[in-house]
Amino acid sequence: MRNVFSGVVACVAAAALSCLLGAVASARPLTPAEQRYARWQGVVPLCENPDVADTISSRFSQRESGYWDSGLAIKAFEDIREIGYRSNGVDYIPRRYCAATVVTTDDRRRKLFYTTAEDLGMTGTDIVGSLAQSLTLGLAIHSLPVSTATNYGVDWCVVGLDRNGAYGKDCRSARP
Repeated sequence: MRNVFSGVVACVAAAALSCLLGAVASARPLTPAEQRYARWQGVVPLCENPDVADTISSRFSQRESGYWDSGLAIKAFEDIREIGYRSNGVDYIPRRYCAATVVTTDDRRRKLFYTTAEDLGMTGTDIVGSLAQSLTLGLAIHSLPVSTATNYGVDWCVVGLDRNGAYGKDCRSARP
């Protein structure tokens, strides 16, 4: 009886090991986003780009006045810095993670975390508006410098003003 039990345990262990090794062997290799069928260029605006700051300021004041009825607006950006680039891995949409301190119209300084992501223009903005038609026609724009990506999305969170908790405690999900 003991030999039968040992044989069953050995069989189950071998099957489990086989499944584990099969899963590891079948894991897909990392393919940079620039080399997939929906190719990205890895071009996202720098954190200091004034157009990104303008987009955040505009959307912040729209949200605060239209939804929360607070009347708050961003007066200034300070201490702007990059805190991550493609932190999720090379096989995801290229993203740049940034942090800054903003001064709002109530004269308080608050932490701001924001992300710019390539080719999310439907939810983002076009920095170079005159090229929108060129993008629609599919013309190549490879000669643009890195600091002027043409089609990107912006996602942001101001610590203390995420009233519905969409980004978690202290805007955790807006960071890498």
